[in-house]
Amino acid sequence: MNRPAAPTRDTPASAGAAAADGPTPGHAAPPLPGPAPRTSRPRSGRAGAWAELLRLPALFTVPGDALAGAAAAGARPGPRTLLAIGSSLCLYEAGMALNDWADRAEDAVERPHRPLPSGRISPAAALTAAGALTGAGLALAAAAGRPALAVAAPLAATVWAYDLALKHTPAGPAAMAAARGLDLLLGAAATGGNTRSALPSAALLGTHTLAVTAVSRRETTGGSVLAPLAALATTGALTRLAARPTRPPAGRRAAAAPGLPGSSPAEGLPRATVVLATALGAAYAATAARPYLHATLNPSPPLTQRAVGSGIRATIPLQAALAARSGSAVTSLLVAALAPAGRMFARRSAMRKVSIT
Repeated sequence: MNRPAAPTRDTPASAGAAAADGPTPGHAAPPLPGPAPRTSRPRSGRAGAWAELLRLPALFTVPGDALAGAAAAGARPGPRTLLAIGSSLCLYEAGMALNDWADRAEDAVERPHRPLPSGRISPAAALTAAGALTGAGLALAAAAGRPALAVAAPLAATVWAYDLALKHTPAGPAAMAAARGLDLLLGAAATGGNTRSALPSAALLGTHTLAVTAVSRRETTGGSVLAPLAALATTGALTRLAARPTRPPAGRRAAAAPGLPGSSPAEGLPRATVVLATALGAAYAATAARPYLHATLNPSPPLTQRAVGSGIRATIPLQAALAARSGSAVTSLLVAALAPAGRMFARRSAMRKVSIT
């Protein structure tokens, strides 16, 4: 999937990621005559380039889509949910690879350290990976059932349309939001075949993605006060809605109209689940709100990039809150556990140079 959680611009990685392989310092002895010996690129360097291209740390924001969708559909996660998660991961990574392939000329000027312009990965390899991952994502969705494939197909189309045509147009943020919303519906369709009851949660997640993507459009230039200010206001509204349980009572779940997000308070949910949804909503606000405020007060590129990164990380507590508001406390805790796991993975020495966005 394309960057649902992932915005249009990419935060520059460490300058060391762009360094080319070169000789190590030594004695100033003249080189022997003849052609220079050929050296192969280390496996770790190639693996690191692919990790940077695919933004592996950001993958932890993806499984929560399907899990929140299953919770919104009133179903327990099962084998088909795992297939939906696999499909989401493949489509997300396809969008990452396709994004850099489409932006290779622009990145050669603005981000020469990225894997494609630096020559660490060829454009043909990135495009091939995008195609293969898209095919794998659709195959996994088909294995989860026809309802899941019916959602995965427009999701894949949205990913490709965004990267190839819509990214730099006014429709770009809306396309990214639609991709995240469809990803949540994919989990609902795969698990229970019922996407109607998951529409409110998909709308909330899509709104969050819309706000993050709008901020990310000025990541490299800065100067936008309106986008982070709007994202800050959106975060406040979503925090309130995400903490309000909305699952219809059992027996009326299939017949309940989707309505507006937060418009149908649930009856009979355990108090502990309500408290959990409130706490996760607060965690979402704590992750996203302060960086948005800083970017509003000082819309410089570094603070804008930090706001985008925080907005992406805030996707996980939002997904967990959406699962809790649907009455699935265990699922919400499982999703919430992805946040520290993602931070630990990103801090590994091999991943320090990988941009999360």
